[in-house]
Amino acid sequence: MSDERISRRTMVLGGGVAAALGATALGLTLPRLLAHRYAPTPYDDLLQQLTDRDVAIQVGRAVRARLTKFDDKKVARELRQRFERRNLAEVLDADSAEGRLAEAGGWVLPRSLTDLCALAAG
Repeated sequence: MSDERISRRTMVLGGGVAAALGATALGLTLPRLLAHRYAPTPYDDLLQQLTDRDVAIQVGRAVRARLTKFDDKKVARELRQRFERRNLAEVLDADSAEGRLAEAGGWVLPRSLTDLCALAAG
């Protein structure tokens, strides 16, 4: 008859691995489940570039407050052209290098960022 008892070390190690796997699974899914949900917009393809949409909305309100007119569709079309084959960092670097800057709430920011924020606030 073989000894089929599980050693304490194996038991603790197995429990630790199970706990780590559970924590990892929870850590990967919980943020997605608890994340703030936004109403769908025609500009979600652009707004997904933003890491903190709530802050972007605040900046966007400051941008829109300074403007008499903001054409969402025109701005979105221009942004889509700028983002073609480039990510947010590349677009913002290009804006800065080319002097495309705008003021929002006392901050001077790349124009593409202020446009994205204004779309988020719309």
